[in-house]
Amino acid sequence: MLFFFRFFALACFPLMAQASASSPVAASPSSLMSIAQVVLALAFVIGLILFSAWLLRRLSVLPMNGGQKAPLKVVSGVMVGSKERVVVVEVEGSWLVLGVTSSSVNLLHTLTAPEQVESAPVVSSFAASLAAVLQRKTP
Repeated sequence: MLFFFRFFALACFPLMAQASASSPVAASPSSLMSIAQVVLALAFVIGLILFSAWLLRRLSVLPMNGGQKAPLKVVSGVMVGSKERVVVVEVEGSWLVLGVTSSSVNLLHTLTAPEQVESAPVVSSFAASLAAVLQRKTP
């Protein structure tokens, strides 16, 4: 284990390998600048990856039909197997109950859509706990 620590220290800090036992050598400005340049380049690349992921997530949420009401809307769905689902889809005022598998989509039933569906907001246990903690801290 000590061997790996020494190897890591010598590999990461090349100036330590050049230092002599009698007189320590100060780090030259050019080597510090090159290390800073590598760290900044790495931070830039990681930031670029995180920004790209955020941007893709935001763009995929945007409606593809220019902000108009979507003609197709998934009302609900439930898993009935490892790759099988039953999905309720609203299309032009009617609900379609679909059986979805990895290889096909089958129409199971057709319903008329109710006038207005009250959807209860889904609150996770973490969100409820966080809200309770924040309410306790507020005077």
